[in-house]
Amino acid sequence: MRGVRRGALVFAAVLLAFALAPLSGCTGNTDKANASGSSTLRVGVRSDVMNFGYLNEDTNNYYGLEIDIAEELADRLGYADVEFVSVLPETRKEMLLDGEVDCLVACYSISDTRLENFDFSPAYYNDAAIMMVENSSLITDIDQLKGMTFGTMSGSNTAPQLAIKLTEMGFTNGEVVSQSEDGAGTQFDTFYLQQIPSYQELSQALERGTIDVACMDGSIAKTYLTDDRSLLDTEIANQQYGVATQKGSDLSRPVADVIQAMLDDGTIDALIDKWD
Repeated sequence: MRGVRRGALVFAAVLLAFALAPLSGCTGNTDKANASGSSTLRVGVRSDVMNFGYLNEDTNNYYGLEIDIAEELADRLGYADVEFVSVLPETRKEMLLDGEVDCLVACYSISDTRLENFDFSPAYYNDAAIMMVENSSLITDIDQLKGMTFGTMSGSNTAPQLAIKLTEMGFTNGEVVSQSEDGAGTQFDTFYLQQIPSYQELSQALERGTIDVACMDGSIAKTYLTDDRSLLDTEIANQQYGVATQKGSDLSRPVADVIQAMLDDGTIDALIDKWD
């Protein structure tokens, strides 16, 4: 079992390395307007996750839990304004590293690998990666998925976490049989893993039957969960969302302190209740 565990962890590390790509050129940001000379905090947010970060293209306004958190964060840091910048899982890390945004409040889960490259605030939201299937598939248990295709979002933590979870469950021995040239498709002994560029495409692949089960954070799954779909009673891994800033930046400590204060005074809980 120790060898199986090691194999899964090695594969997980490979997937994470592929997803994250080389990270370099990190430069520090400054924090408040009186230090940086800017009165606007640029925040990377999601524009496609209902109740977290969603852009109404008719009004050009953002809505959701993370939008409210970002606005309160900017206010408590002393910024006169906040600018929302839409980010995607495959673009957000480079946008933060390149200084296109000052911080990320974008369903960005805290992980050991990401902590090597970014600073994170205390977690403001706890979530879990889950599995979603079409009701028409008649799949109700994970054991029915042997020999089938699992889909995850490219650049997310879900792929390596899934490999580890299935290995620990005895669903697979964790060894890679083959892999596509671009690394997006991986054949294991008992299942195929397909990484897909966006959550919308992941949902569409599930509807078309290109994949048999879609794996994603529960908060994101709410956007794509319909009466024709069900969640399996198996959690892949717990996720904790935090505000990410450049490693060692002057903004990191003030952001962490403000988020902790919002947790302590009940602001975060109130906002979660608002959008739940």
